[in-house]
Amino acid sequence: MTAWPDLEAQVRAWIDDDPDPDTAEELRRLLTFATDEPVGLARGADPDPTQRQVLDTRHAAREELADRFAGTLEFGTAGLRGRLGGGPNRMNRAVVIKTASGLADYLLGELDGVSPPPRVVVGYDARHKSSDFARDTAAVMTAVGIEVLLLPQPLPTPVLAFAVRHLQADAGVMVTASHNPPQDNGYKVYLGGRVVTGSGQGAQIVPPYDAAIAAEIHRVPTVASVPRATSGWQVLGSEVVDAYVASAVALGSTGPEGRALAGDLKVVLTPLHGVGGAVARRALAGAGFTDLLVVPEQSEPDGDFPTVAFPNPEEPGAIDLALGLAADERADLVIALDPDADRCAVAVLDPRAHSHRGPDTAAADGWRMLHGDETGAIVGSAVARRLAAAGAVDPHATFASSIVSSRLLEKVATDVGARFAPTLTGFKWLSRVDGLVFGYEEALGYCVDPANVRDKDGISTAVVVAGIAARAKAEGTTLVALLDDLARRHGLHLTDQVSARFTDLDEIGRTVDRLRSAPPATIGGSPVESVVDLATGTDEQRQGLPPTPGLRLLTADGTRVVVRPSGTEPKVKCYLEVVHDVPADADEDALTHARRTARAHLDEVAADMRTALGL
Repeated sequence: MTAWPDLEAQVRAWIDDDPDPDTAEELRRLLTFATDEPVGLARGADPDPTQRQVLDTRHAAREELADRFAGTLEFGTAGLRGRLGGGPNRMNRAVVIKTASGLADYLLGELDGVSPPPRVVVGYDARHKSSDFARDTAAVMTAVGIEVLLLPQPLPTPVLAFAVRHLQADAGVMVTASHNPPQDNGYKVYLGGRVVTGSGQGAQIVPPYDAAIAAEIHRVPTVASVPRATSGWQVLGSEVVDAYVASAVALGSTGPEGRALAGDLKVVLTPLHGVGGAVARRALAGAGFTDLLVVPEQSEPDGDFPTVAFPNPEEPGAIDLALGLAADERADLVIALDPDADRCAVAVLDPRAHSHRGPDTAAADGWRMLHGDETGAIVGSAVARRLAAAGAVDPHATFASSIVSSRLLEKVATDVGARFAPTLTGFKWLSRVDGLVFGYEEALGYCVDPANVRDKDGISTAVVVAGIAARAKAEGTTLVALLDDLARRHGLHLTDQVSARFTDLDEIGRTVDRLRSAPPATIGGSPVESVVDLATGTDEQRQGLPPTPGLRLLTADGTRVVVRPSGTEPKVKCYLEVVHDVPADADEDALTHARRTARAHLDEVAADMRTALGL
């Protein structure tokens, strides 16, 4: 830990350079506590309770300052993401201004001597400080001659990703922390236009772009050295949002028949206090889904996310209000967006999930959220059927999913003669696949319109899934029945996840290392036949994928486990998949039995991995 006199000097220097009076005052208060001396305490004497309280407060303040100044919030392929607050290891205006300056210098260097100057589009969500960070970015870039187009209000991340391509921008910045806790914020960067061409145009950054931008950021000495304009950027009107909505609507059922089917589907929507509600309502209504109910308690943007413990649809309890409304209103489908609306969760009434145990809730009645792999399989098979119905499938048409997602999509793609590409986790990799027609990762991210949005897009996905559900309803079937059809054709693929959150980040690496050095001999009763270190040598790398931290274990019965540290949260995650054969003529009872058997097998696999990881 830095010695206190040196740390105190760093804090005072930061305060002097801080452009935000709020964070400067926050640091001054901490500094006051950190330098407070107990009144009347003689050297070597035991403190009384009041003196002890002063000493404890001083220690806590110094610990907090040490953490805030332990390093600089690092810019990488996820851009920036961290807790709000003063200091270099937090998200704040000073860090953002330096980041914007470094990004501006990178763009000017890449387009040196090229006319016109770089064009950058900037978007932001409704989290605390998001609008400030967006305007600081606009001010910094405008001051050095970059054309800046600022989105007109807090909007979803997919709108920004759409705008980068639609407006032929050389870069895009989205201020958001996605589904992180309310005390966080973040800064995503997209490159396109003349900086990145080809399939990666308009996608989030990957190496070596991240390192090149980070190097420019590190060259920025102080906030005071960064020029900032007070005007000169363009605040866009509604045109870009209108164009995005039109592209999403076009993905739905078209014509009178399609709109009639859509009108017969009752949909419950929750944006989880995020910025996706208004845009999603427009897109769904435009596609004909007029019987639409929005969860009132979660309909408006609120950076405090008051009704959820964690604003992520995957977290327990996050969509309970939506499920309750669906049960009350006898809805057909529930759609939940994460706060920046790039992820989409889908919930359905599944007769197999009905339980007489437990409280009288929508979940007990059989409402359940589809796993991301289930939604990915449903959407992927619909895309595959559409390609096959159009005639010979384009040999360049490619489906893609991350290496931790289910292997079912590869079978769906191969079945219609399309290509399949595995990728590393993260849409920065998925969205730049050549010939992409559909890509997804199990964490509720789906790219359904790669021509327009080179990123995951919860709103366009909502339109597509609602369209599939509407047609299924008209044909007397359900999304659950569509999953049964896929099981009959390709085998029953069941997936789940085991994860552990750590406060000591060093423990994440140690946990993975323990498994690497002593993997289990069996998982779920089946011998482990291979253990692959994803960081040193994999089949995927022979397909051009770079190394990535993690392990992949395969057993004799086809069970697969991928263990990796999370890229966005302090977690170790285990991605589990079991595959059970199902007869092509299996009836509903046989499918129900197969699912129960597979579920029991998956639970056994999960228990074994918890033991192996010492969780």
